[in-house]
Amino acid sequence: MGVIRFEKDAPAAVAPSRMFKAFVDSHNLLPKIVPQAFKSIDILQGDGGVGTIKLWNFADGGDFKHSKQRIDAFDKDNLTCKYTVYEGEGAAEIFEKAVYDVKFEASGNGGSICKVAAECHIEGDQELKEELMRDAEEKATALYNIVEAHLLANPDLYA
Repeated sequence: MGVIRFEKDAPAAVAPSRMFKAFVDSHNLLPKIVPQAFKSIDILQGDGGVGTIKLWNFADGGDFKHSKQRIDAFDKDNLTCKYTVYEGEGAAEIFEKAVYDVKFEASGNGGSICKVAAECHIEGDQELKEELMRDAEEKATALYNIVEAHLLANPDLYA
């Protein structure tokens, strides 16, 4: 099993507290604003804090069918969260798990920067193709931009 690590900073023109609240409420928000990507995100266990398990059901026709996400650490005061994605079906089967550390910080212009550090644990001796990683990063960036645009268009949401 190999481990691939990466870090990414993503700016947004939305305050860090609002971006964090949208992130925490992703199970309600994402299926509403991106139904072409998410059928549903169901809470299987917990109340949104540490130990919460969510089942992400992706829309038909994509590379992914579903995956589970477990919240490992959660600090609403410091706008940080650590979570593990596991039990994926579809293209996600190459991963045993992926562990993400996410932090939202002020950017100085009223906006925010989302700092993500991830460790992707590869199943067995499979090889991760660079195009899969590039595609995943592009999709994640596009999703982040959709959330940002939705919050900009709805200034009272998560205020």
